[in-house]
Amino acid sequence: MTSTASSSQSTPTSAPPEQAPDGERQPSPYLRGLRRFGYRAPESGGDVRAHLVPPQPSPSSRLWASFGLSRFTAGQANRLLGWAGPLLVTLVAGLLRFWNLGSPKAVIFDETYYAKDAWALIHHGFEVNWAKNANDLILSKDGHVAIPTDASYVVHPPVGKYVIGIGEWLFGFNPFGWRFMTAVLGTLCVLMVCRIGRRLFRSTFLGCLAGALLTVDGLAFVMSRTALLDSVLVFFVVAAFGCLVVDRDRARERLAASLPVDEYGLVRPDAHVAETLRLGWRPWRLLAGLCLGLAAGTKWNGFIYLAAFALMSVLWDVGSRRVAGARRPYLAVLKRDVVPAFVSTVPVAIAMYVLSWLGWILSPTDGTGGYFRNWAATAGKGGHFTWLPDWVRSLWHYEHEVWEFNTHLSSPHTYQSNPWSWMVDGRPVSYFYESPSAGQQGCPADAADKCAREVLALGTPLLWWAACFALLFVLWRWFFRRDWRAGAIVCGVVAGYAPWFQYQERTIFYFYAVVFGPFLCLALAMMLGAIIGRPGSSERRRVVGAAGAGVIVLLITWNFIYFWPIYTGHAIPMDSWRSRMWLDTWV
Repeated sequence: MTSTASSSQSTPTSAPPEQAPDGERQPSPYLRGLRRFGYRAPESGGDVRAHLVPPQPSPSSRLWASFGLSRFTAGQANRLLGWAGPLLVTLVAGLLRFWNLGSPKAVIFDETYYAKDAWALIHHGFEVNWAKNANDLILSKDGHVAIPTDASYVVHPPVGKYVIGIGEWLFGFNPFGWRFMTAVLGTLCVLMVCRIGRRLFRSTFLGCLAGALLTVDGLAFVMSRTALLDSVLVFFVVAAFGCLVVDRDRARERLAASLPVDEYGLVRPDAHVAETLRLGWRPWRLLAGLCLGLAAGTKWNGFIYLAAFALMSVLWDVGSRRVAGARRPYLAVLKRDVVPAFVSTVPVAIAMYVLSWLGWILSPTDGTGGYFRNWAATAGKGGHFTWLPDWVRSLWHYEHEVWEFNTHLSSPHTYQSNPWSWMVDGRPVSYFYESPSAGQQGCPADAADKCAREVLALGTPLLWWAACFALLFVLWRWFFRRDWRAGAIVCGVVAGYAPWFQYQERTIFYFYAVVFGPFLCLALAMMLGAIIGRPGSSERRRVVGAAGAGVIVLLITWNFIYFWPIYTGHAIPMDSWRSRMWLDTWV
């Protein structure tokens, strides 16, 4: 994850130069062995700044000239395009996600937990037990119901529920209110993926393509329109990833600015500078730590991303110092970067996680507060840690109980699935299903039979099946071509996917995969960029490549439109519904 080689852009690579200023530096035997798989070390010489901070390519000057723009205005127009494109894609994503957001007017799937927990949190600071008929009362009375006071045992931290509660506070305790914030965050995820892709690939087009793919991913779409915690988790994970990508660029800019310039005005590598320079205040890395703390405060998966992203960021520093000329980049990073990186992420994330429990911590300790809030003063008396504040011991006990629950949950569920099946949409989750009769709830009056009305958490099949190939592509790019962008995407997928394989007996669901969906879209955009071809390729190569990539994108878009009725709970004739059940395991 410390070097780059591009198939879709003509940007310089960030692999170590073959020649240092003080003599020949031959590539390692490992890198020489990779040449048979397509690895190409960058040519020696040239401006090291171009390796550290690849420029953002601009469209041809002839394009701007055709609009009568001067060179200065063209530069401004190019920067404007970097925002206009992503904002346009985001607008489309927002319109799709907010369209008829309050439908179905029902408490669907796990909304029965999180919508009510969110309402209790913003009023009491802790979750409560609701009556069995609470859902019906909430819907019939438009949320005007009394909130119980008896604390409830819950197994997820409070951040995601607080976020959902913001929408309820703004728009009421109703389906639109509890889905509002997940729709907002799902829309903002599209914007972030566009901008992250633009920065990764140095291409506004490929960045917007990645965002457009996320827009038409059925799983991301359904999760954005449902009050579950996973959409909140996705937002904070993607935000943290984006912050670290920006931090990488800023750190490399500082390195480049500190390197010596030769008599020709070219920036040259320097071992002393590369090994001793302190990169100073890095606010983007600190912001990433805050986001990862909020991710962990939504679901514990966030801690896995904290570890993965922290390691990835340190490896990026190793690559940066190597390119700048460091002879022992790992040692240099160990001396200069590891401690600041740790302080900026791990303690910050943990502090943010603990702070997210503030409502529970401040709740009464007389038995009327949060669940287990009075444990240290009752069942937890004695022991070796009585010198700690009671709230710390009570919270630790609560977390231990949650860990035991989450790691031993094995109750069978109709829609549980094995992670081996996730990439091929093996077992999606039905959030809502009704069979209205003809002329009722949107079912056509002339329908020969009952209709089906379903909300199915299913990734757009052609997108996810294509993403299987894209994942293989980025693995090859990272392992054999040393492409740091591919490595970053792999890191995002592995951190969200691999941990579930150790829980083969646990009750888990396909929609957990939504957290790494944005990284699959980035992988697919990268592969499509390679299909289109590098700038400078022959015109025929580019035309054929663009046609092939265009066909794939159009098929994915058509697939999303085709499954639209079962993403939105739109009533369709039973035969139409059956025609959309492509696999027996979807029923």
